[in-house]
Amino acid sequence: MYRLTISAVVVCIALMIPAARAAAPSDVIQEAVDLLTEGLDGRKEELTADKDALYAFIDGILLPRFDRRFAASAVLMKHWRTATDEQKERFVEAFYVTLLHRYAEGILEFDMERVEILPYRGNAKKRTTVVKTRVRLDDGTKIPVHYTLVNREDQWRMFDVKIEGVSYVINYRKEMDSEIRGSSLDKVIERLENDAGTAADE
Repeated sequence: MYRLTISAVVVCIALMIPAARAAAPSDVIQEAVDLLTEGLDGRKEELTADKDALYAFIDGILLPRFDRRFAASAVLMKHWRTATDEQKERFVEAFYVTLLHRYAEGILEFDMERVEILPYRGNAKKRTTVVKTRVRLDDGTKIPVHYTLVNREDQWRMFDVKIEGVSYVINYRKEMDSEIRGSSLDKVIERLENDAGTAADE
C-alpha cells in the first residue's frame, strides 16, 4: 500500500516541476520538492477536507510546468499520428485532468524529507535527460525514482517518471493502446472525460 502512495506522490512531484530556463535539470527537481513542501505547510487538513481546493492547489503549480502535449503524444504514440487535431486536444486535456485527480491525494500522506536527489550525471545539452532520485520507505529501503525531462524552447519540463524501473508513460501507453484497439480513440477520450468530469455535459 505504501508503495502505491509513493507512486502517487512522485508523479505529483514530477508534474509540478517548474519550467526553468538555464537551470540544471536536478535544480528543477529540487525546486519542485521545495515548492510542494512550502505549499502544503499548514494546509494538509484543509486540503484533505476539500478536494476542489486540493485540485486547484496542484493545478496552479502543475499546468504551466508539465509538458502535457509531449506526454500525451508519448502515451498515444502511433494513435497520436492518426488522431485529428480535435481528438488530440481533447485527449491532452482529459488525460491531464485524470492524472491530476488520480494522484492528488497521495501528496497529503507523504513526507518530503524521504526524497533524496542524486548528483546529476546526465547531459543537459540533449533534448531529453534523466534526473535520478531515491525515496526512502518506512523500513529504510530506498527505491529509485527517475524523472525524464524534455527541453523545448529552452525550458525543461517533465513528461515521464520511472519508479523502480517502471515508466508511467509506458504503462499508460499499453493501457490506452489495448483500450483503443478494443473500441476506438473516441471512446477512450469519452471515458477519460467522464472520469475527469470534463465531458461536454458536465
